[in-house]
Amino acid sequence: MIRSFNQLKATARARGPKNIAIAAANDREVIFAAHDAEAQGFAKCILVGDRPNIERTAGELDIDISHMVVIDEPVPKQAARKVMELVSAGQADMAMKGRVETGDFLRAALDKQFNLRVGRLLTHVAIFEIPGFDRLMFVSDAGVVVAPTMEQKIEIVQNAIDVARALGIEMPRVAVLAATEMVNPKIPNTMDAANLSKMAERGQIVGGVVDGPLALDNAISLEAATIKGITSDVAGNADILIVPDVEAGNVLAKAITYFAHGSMAGIVKGARSPLVVASRADPHETKLVSMALGILLAS
Repeated sequence: MIRSFNQLKATARARGPKNIAIAAANDREVIFAAHDAEAQGFAKCILVGDRPNIERTAGELDIDISHMVVIDEPVPKQAARKVMELVSAGQADMAMKGRVETGDFLRAALDKQFNLRVGRLLTHVAIFEIPGFDRLMFVSDAGVVVAPTMEQKIEIVQNAIDVARALGIEMPRVAVLAATEMVNPKIPNTMDAANLSKMAERGQIVGGVVDGPLALDNAISLEAATIKGITSDVAGNADILIVPDVEAGNVLAKAITYFAHGSMAGIVKGARSPLVVASRADPHETKLVSMALGILLAS
């Protein structure tokens, strides 16, 4: 089981290199991450974007990109379409977002022309390495599905389980978060959480143990769960946190990053190949680990 980002990168090196096509790669942190991914031996990068800008930025960073394929496409939306075309044609194993809006990147992935759709909902899975925790923590969906329906939550949970299993967690423990651990008809999220738990019990969600509703403290603190008298295989030991909506997920992700000083990797699951999606504001290390995660899923 992979318990740290160093282990994640080491595993990516063992399974790589894979070809990663990067949309709108004219960005300092993206070029830095692409260079490191190649230097560490888990990726071969195809840079799609404004070629003069890419070359100038690489020069400023003193990074040699002469061995990389650089495709000139200065319009970010078109760069996103170009990387999906490369993946569709088998010239790249996965696509990565650079300086392009997430919506434009995912719309390109969903275009039937590129045949990347497999009938699954595209969902974002974030992975955090948090000081003081003995394992990686998964959070979903904090980036794609804004206000998920019950049907969409089923796919969010299943995609997160699939990602966790790819990192060697044989039976991931999934906590469906709400404001309280009590099922309350006046709080719809608690009803959804209870239904997701029952669906997992009956095999409609597979590969993990699902419980909810659980408040955040009950999900990650065995002491808090014990004090509240919660008996569960998940409470206090969750690997995966399922948030009620993208706003809650975004707040939780940023709180982990800025308050707990956690490090993050992000991926979008549900297409024929993984989609590496990191925020444009993320440092190169976040992008690098996200690429490593993509390697594992592509393998």
